[in-house]
Amino acid sequence: MVIFMPDTIYVMELKVGDTARHALEQIDARGYAKPYLTDGRQVVKVGIRFDADKHTVDEWVVDTGNVG
Repeated sequence: MVIFMPDTIYVMELKVGDTARHALEQIDARGYAKPYLTDGRQVVKVGIRFDADKHTVDEWVVDTGNVG
């Protein structure tokens, strides 16, 4: 998922049954953030894990570095 804001672009990977860290690693491994690095806005990568039993966000990891 990609969310465009005036000063920031959020690149998010959502997981069920996996870790938020793995979601963040997938953003890097597959280069999901790379197309936005030359945009001029800050790129924030977010890995999110949902708890399938509770139906809530269980864990998240944020990387504000612009390394794709």
